[in-house]
Amino acid sequence: MAAAEEAEVPEEGGEMGLRPQSLMLTFLGNYVLGGDAYVYSGSVIDVFGRAGVSEHATRSTLTRMVGRGLLHRRRVGRRMYFGLTDRAVAILRDGEDRVWKQGAVNDSWDGTWTLLAFSLPEASQRQRHGLRAQLAWAGFGPLIGGLWIAPGRADTEEITADLGFGGRVTVFHSTVDPATDIARMVHETWDLATPAAGYRAFTDRWSALADGADDATDTDPLAVKLRLLTEWLVIVRADPHLPVRHLPEDWPAARAQDVFRRADARVDAAAQRLAEELLETLPAQED
Repeated sequence: MAAAEEAEVPEEGGEMGLRPQSLMLTFLGNYVLGGDAYVYSGSVIDVFGRAGVSEHATRSTLTRMVGRGLLHRRRVGRRMYFGLTDRAVAILRDGEDRVWKQGAVNDSWDGTWTLLAFSLPEASQRQRHGLRAQLAWAGFGPLIGGLWIAPGRADTEEITADLGFGGRVTVFHSTVDPATDIARMVHETWDLATPAAGYRAFTDRWSALADGADDATDTDPLAVKLRLLTEWLVIVRADPHLPVRHLPEDWPAARAQDVFRRADARVDAAAQRLAEELLETLPAQED
């Protein structure tokens, strides 16, 4: 289960103000995940320098991710190498699914909803906050009070298990009565303005590259790839992935996704070649 805390709001660095950790997750997902390897910190610093992230910020990010259980660390002589933990693999696989499998447009909804009700004592304020964050991460919205709703058959088992709420949560899978105004429910339950603005801003930023007017392969395709994919992940993770039939007619996700995929296709091969030249790795089985 990808932790809700990984859905970071952009802050410093990069065109969109991307956090170094968001860029790091993108980097690890593209160039370390599935490789069964540890990567040398010096080569990570080289890559991130190309994306405008300082050596100090890169080292600090790696250290924090070790502390949060996302990276293993191994010293070989005077060199430090970093590899993925199982938790990091789960987070990165989730991001991979959201980008390449699930996509930004929910046009295959089967008409069902997942309803989750919880009741926690006032003294459990911190636990309630954690549960709400996990539910929002999974695409749920607060329907009323302690009743949350998500389209489709959402997987809630890991959410409740991670927080130890198994006995305090009730989950239903249901359909909506025809008398219900679903469009109104959607607008009252979820924040649609934030993901819509994100999709439109993304389209404005990356259309030139997607259309071939901005040749990023002549500058630094690896830095462009990291920024492009990280921005897209931030946006899709803020989107509850609601059924397109119940969204405004001008919902901008489909256009933004088309821009993303065409822009990515223009830089991916060159970025991959550059990453292979820059990155120094060790087999993970040497642990």
